[in-house]
Amino acid sequence: MEFRRLLNGTIATAFFVFTSSVAVAATASVEKQPRHNGTKAFHAATSSAPVKPKPAKQTEPELLSVSAQRSHARGITETVSSDMIARSVPGTNPQKVLATRPGVMFQSADPQGLDTWSAQFYMHGFLQNQIGMTLDGIPLGDQEFRSLNGLNTTAAIASENVGHINMSMSAGAESVASTSNLGGSLEYFSSDPTHEHHLTTAQTFGSNAAYHTFIRADSGDLNQIGSRFYISYMRNDTDKWKGGGNQFAQQVNAKFLQPIGKDSRISTFFDWSDKDLYNYQDMSFDMLKNGGYNLDNFAGTPNGYAKAYRLAQSLNNLPGGAIPAGYSRMSDPWDASYYDAVTAERDYFGGLTADFALTHALRWKSTIYGHGQYRRGGWTTPYLTSPNGAPLAEQINASHTQRYGFTSALTYTIAHNEISAGVWYENFHTDIGRYGIEEPLFGEGKPVNALGSLPAGYQDFWAQSFNSNSFTAFVQDTYHPLPNLALHFGFKSLLQTVRAGQTANDESYTGTDAIAAGSMTTARAFLPHISADWHFLSHHELFFDISENTKAYPVAAYKQGASPFAVTQSQFDQIHGGLKPETDWNYAVGYRYLDKIVSASLYAYHTDFHNRLQQTTSGTIVNPISTVANVGSVTMNGVDAGLTVRLLRDVSLYNSISYNHATYGDNLVEAGVTYATHGQQIVNYPRFMYKASLSYSHGGFEAHIDTQYLGARNFSYVGDMKAPGYWLENLGMRYNFGKMAQYDRHLDFLKNITLSFDIYNLANTKYIATMGENGNPVSGDYQSFMVGAPRQFFGSVKAEF
Repeated sequence: MEFRRLLNGTIATAFFVFTSSVAVAATASVEKQPRHNGTKAFHAATSSAPVKPKPAKQTEPELLSVSAQRSHARGITETVSSDMIARSVPGTNPQKVLATRPGVMFQSADPQGLDTWSAQFYMHGFLQNQIGMTLDGIPLGDQEFRSLNGLNTTAAIASENVGHINMSMSAGAESVASTSNLGGSLEYFSSDPTHEHHLTTAQTFGSNAAYHTFIRADSGDLNQIGSRFYISYMRNDTDKWKGGGNQFAQQVNAKFLQPIGKDSRISTFFDWSDKDLYNYQDMSFDMLKNGGYNLDNFAGTPNGYAKAYRLAQSLNNLPGGAIPAGYSRMSDPWDASYYDAVTAERDYFGGLTADFALTHALRWKSTIYGHGQYRRGGWTTPYLTSPNGAPLAEQINASHTQRYGFTSALTYTIAHNEISAGVWYENFHTDIGRYGIEEPLFGEGKPVNALGSLPAGYQDFWAQSFNSNSFTAFVQDTYHPLPNLALHFGFKSLLQTVRAGQTANDESYTGTDAIAAGSMTTARAFLPHISADWHFLSHHELFFDISENTKAYPVAAYKQGASPFAVTQSQFDQIHGGLKPETDWNYAVGYRYLDKIVSASLYAYHTDFHNRLQQTTSGTIVNPISTVANVGSVTMNGVDAGLTVRLLRDVSLYNSISYNHATYGDNLVEAGVTYATHGQQIVNYPRFMYKASLSYSHGGFEAHIDTQYLGARNFSYVGDMKAPGYWLENLGMRYNFGKMAQYDRHLDFLKNITLSFDIYNLANTKYIATMGENGNPVSGDYQSFMVGAPRQFFGSVKAEF
């Protein structure tokens, strides 16, 4: 199969429309399937341009503000600025920066959060596939690793080009283009090209031969009306911190901005992303105890293929088989290490946005966009024999996706009202399948390079084709009876139809005469949203937020997620008429106090979650028997409290605590057995979190030390297996020299130089990071978590010309 397949169609032609948005500025798989040990596993389904921030004063090192968006009265909306993102190691996933906020959790097996298989984002108990995400208004879809209708945020834009992020932790605005925002939204906005010509270069060096390079060239104004553009290149390459292999990514972004008159504009954004990642191995508690923290796959290690080959021989009781030293202590040594596990992905993504002031009271904004993706994940399995007799084979999951759509909205300001109405339409088509590639007999050739050009496969195991049409519409009104009071009411309508077809099926592999084919429709005509925001007295603010949300049926290929299409045809026929889409009601109320010395916030929320869909899996992990069922409700109550105090002129201290009581409302019945899940905390998300940061800023120097405590997390649904709580600290320092001409007039061409030094995991804590990537067991152990990276050092130099 050709690795770099050309993607059909063009991305982004002109289409003109409008929607109004006011942002608040900030001051401040690889589907690796380990051999099953007998337990059952369950996969939870589970602007116009922003207001320009004022430069942060030296006495206020805080770079993030907590601000309600008055024009939408959207409850607790926080804006994370580019300055806040720049405080982290260059290239770090911005969602890791968001995790400094109360109620937010980000986990990854690598220190930068770029490993797409292990990246996991939670917000108030909602997983990333239950949160709406957009970039410049363009939907990024479902954020699961195996998503067929989305794009990971790190593949959509380089972190250095993120202008700001609006984070809504309650309902998310009804105008957000998403079919999955049950628990809020993240709206990314790319930075605009600068008015002056500008060249930025940055280089980072770090532990495990980490190199991160970023170059961006801004044209400056090309004419009197301010036409301008930028183009950037990012390259990130690092060895894995355990095992062998590396993780490589490169990315090109470009943006063009054309002002029209005083208050209108057209802009285009383009992204090309290329990722080649050796993934970390999934672990179980047995593996962690008896194999050790550094247990990983064999690729890139001495005699790696020989070890994998002999281990596969031992599984099949063949002559020459051998289990590596120490592996016999584990209950399942054959899945503790594969030869390799990789992810490769190519994305072409872009859109054109037109934002017009038709009159002084009427605006029209629209975006047309396109996305083409080729992705594959591979792993060497000892459970398949290659046609040449080798006791192992490479399994490849490969998909091609084309996604196109547009958003369009009008906003009319009259009297004390801001009235908006808009639509979003998207079509995506995906072809996906799994096939096998022969590995060589030992000593008769090199093993398959799963990240390189692949030889022809010897068998198509299964394949499916998906086509989807999604449509949403919204109407909303924000009424200002007083200048300091905003009352909001709106509703959203949702319609999505997905059709799947079988294009290949090897019955000897799948164990069924047919995999799912058919159609599913999600339709909700009225999803209301009510909120209010009141700024009373001086520095005080109260708000509330109430909304109903629905998530469209997830789309996943055979045995790759909690989707009605991820099952056999007979199972699909059984569940087709009985499933209902996931829905919830969210209620939130909050208070904030903001002044120059003290900032405080208190936020309480309640969620009633209905029709939770989960994938139930039994049998062997090599070829598990899976179905999808409605397993009941979840009731969630939580509270966040945050306090920032500017202790001295240049010092500030931030503290926050979060408590989340999210429990299953029903016991789980599977194959006639009742499991006591009622009242248990949801899996993978802690009940308690504490976060703190001490910052110092004076002149061009800045330093901060951050700490967080994550409480114990349920690994099994009945709570008999838990990941223990842990503390994690990070340290960062940077010095901004400013314009270099102040030191020597011959250096006038250097506008700025910044040096930075960061330490991740300062105390070298050993901890369990990502959980449930392969699903969670009802009870007992399972190979479905990853450990976090040890202490890592990073140094960076940034020069601006």
